[in-house]
Amino acid sequence: MYKHILIPIDGSALSFSGLEQGLGMARALGAQVTVLTVYSPFHTISMEAVQLQGVRTEYERHARDLAQSYLSQAAAKAQAAGVACTTEMRESNSPYQAIIDLAMTQGCDLIAMSSRGHGAMAAMLLGSETQKVLAHSTLPVLVYR
Repeated sequence: MYKHILIPIDGSALSFSGLEQGLGMARALGAQVTVLTVYSPFHTISMEAVQLQGVRTEYERHARDLAQSYLSQAAAKAQAAGVACTTEMRESNSPYQAIIDLAMTQGCDLIAMSSRGHGAMAAMLLGSETQKVLAHSTLPVLVYR
């Protein structure tokens, strides 16, 4: 059946619930997982971006650190479940496209994700991103609610 499952997370309780369910399915199927988190790039609101360089640097550091903390938690849960797991972090204005692109390049045969996730960063996976994945993916998508 499924051998490689992509599980996108955003740090919300709902996305971690979906992670747990996805790991349970992966364990039952003997599948490996890739866990992905996507964060939004920094957007300037000033004509003089040089003035915001320190803000941009701090935002990028914070976004990567937060994403890495989500992935570290996911990897620990996968290890505890006995599921082979790799983690990926992406920066993108289009999280749904980053999800689909990674699933295709990593050879995933299923995307398992939660709907209505509300994480700490606004650009993390939201319910609308789940809808976009459903609309644009050529791979099967399993949605946890």
